[in-house]
Amino acid sequence: MTDAELAAAARRGAPGAFREIVARHQQAVRSFLRRVLDNPADADDLAQETFLAAWGSLWRYGGRASLRSWLCAIAWKKRLTHDRGRRRAIRREAAETPAELCLAHPDHRLDLSAALRGLPGDQRAAVALCLGGGFSHAEAAQSLGMPLGTVKSHVERGRARLAIALGDLHA
Repeated sequence: MTDAELAAAARRGAPGAFREIVARHQQAVRSFLRRVLDNPADADDLAQETFLAAWGSLWRYGGRASLRSWLCAIAWKKRLTHDRGRRRAIRREAAETPAELCLAHPDHRLDLSAALRGLPGDQRAAVALCLGGGFSHAEAAQSLGMPLGTVKSHVERGRARLAIALGDLHA
């Protein structure tokens, strides 16, 4: 049975049809993900997510591309989503670090103050309002008379510079 016939049978609910799709293409999808990811466990997890997503959207497969390339396209999208999630987690951790240091270690308040003084004025103001004062980006933009995008950029750049400065001080 060809891949297109197998996909059509799986859409109709034929017993074992999707299991055969997985058996035929699982190694190719896993290999692809292992080449584009650093962690083999992440690759294996994303391969499983790929086949779950394929099962839920098999009706979209029209047979114009090979089934293997369609599955690898889903795997690539899963990888991009995985990377975005990791970047968000890293940014969240970086955002929490200065406040945690300040609250958990009173000795580090001077280090944090020195690191803040090292930021350019506009960046320092945005960081102080958003990270130190709990302002939303929009509230800080209004308070500082800056465009929202500028405040967001100042906060991200300031956060990164603080993380570097505080990491160097406590390494």
